[in-house]
Amino acid sequence: MEVRVKNILSLTVSGLAVAIAFSAVDVPKAVAADQLTIVSWGGAYSESQRKAYYEPYMKEKGIKIVEEEYDGELGKLQAMKDAGNVTWDVIDVDSAHALRGCDEGLLEQLDYSKIGDKAKFLPGTALDCAVGTIAYSTIFAYNADVYKDNPPTTLADLFDTAKYPGKRGLLKKAFGNLEWALIADGVPSEKVYEVLSTPEGVDQAFKKLDTIKKDVVWWEAGAQPPELLANGEVVMTSAWNGRIGNAIKEGKNFVIVWDYQEFDWDYWVIPAGTKNLDGAYDFVKFASDPKNMSQQSKYIAYAPTHADAIALVDPAIAPTLPTFPANMKTVVVTDLVFWADNNEELTKRFNAWLAQ
Repeated sequence: MEVRVKNILSLTVSGLAVAIAFSAVDVPKAVAADQLTIVSWGGAYSESQRKAYYEPYMKEKGIKIVEEEYDGELGKLQAMKDAGNVTWDVIDVDSAHALRGCDEGLLEQLDYSKIGDKAKFLPGTALDCAVGTIAYSTIFAYNADVYKDNPPTTLADLFDTAKYPGKRGLLKKAFGNLEWALIADGVPSEKVYEVLSTPEGVDQAFKKLDTIKKDVVWWEAGAQPPELLANGEVVMTSAWNGRIGNAIKEGKNFVIVWDYQEFDWDYWVIPAGTKNLDGAYDFVKFASDPKNMSQQSKYIAYAPTHADAIALVDPAIAPTLPTFPANMKTVVVTDLVFWADNNEELTKRFNAWLAQ
């Protein structure tokens, strides 16, 4: 699996530029039960899913969708499986947990004949146990009302508290922060995971984070970064690009800095042991249909993972998406395998570092 996934990761950025024209898939007409429980991240992201997928699906199928939120960890799913009572039917997961959940037997091995042509999904988005739903990025953003002159333009500026004093927000995880720390310390982006795979590289990343630690406000939920910027608690913050994009649409004078955006995917997965396997597949196929998938970008600035869906996105929206060429001049493509293998160890190190 490791070689295969790393190979598809190496194709991800180039594949985005060429995998644009394929045919749509049909939506099935029958499901196995009258209710589905779908688990996602809440906030503006879940709202976009509600508008693009849940409401149209319920209207077309007559199926009730019950929404639940979670923090991205699979511990609750593990407990459900151990108890023999899995109550979730479909989950939106990040890339690292898509692989870990598959390796640990928590997720169904997907039958793509029930979803669509596997080859029509972008490179890196059609995995054994997970099918991509969005391409998104971790970026950093600032309030233009604060920086009217000489605003930050590079990732290095996020770490430069002398040139840009004030608090900055960062996600309270090792994931993503270690990569940015190494790049800000001079490591070429294409070498980041090679360096981070060594004890010396991990030490280097934490040493760079030390330089801004006292100036960091840690956030844990996607809704927090826009709030931190709006209330002036921070002068700049990392964020998921769609959350800042929505705040901009709502009138906030925020600016996204795309320099070394951390590019990643979210995926639909089906829990092993779901009591409504047929219904889960039916929803995933519906959500993976290009006509339906292309709708989500209307409500949040995340890109589709199916080439036909990209072609259907309103051209006026395209510049706000992480896949827009001008936004991908510098990019870090998240290494799924690295984080699936190292998340637990690096999270322990990160939490210990926070407590120091």
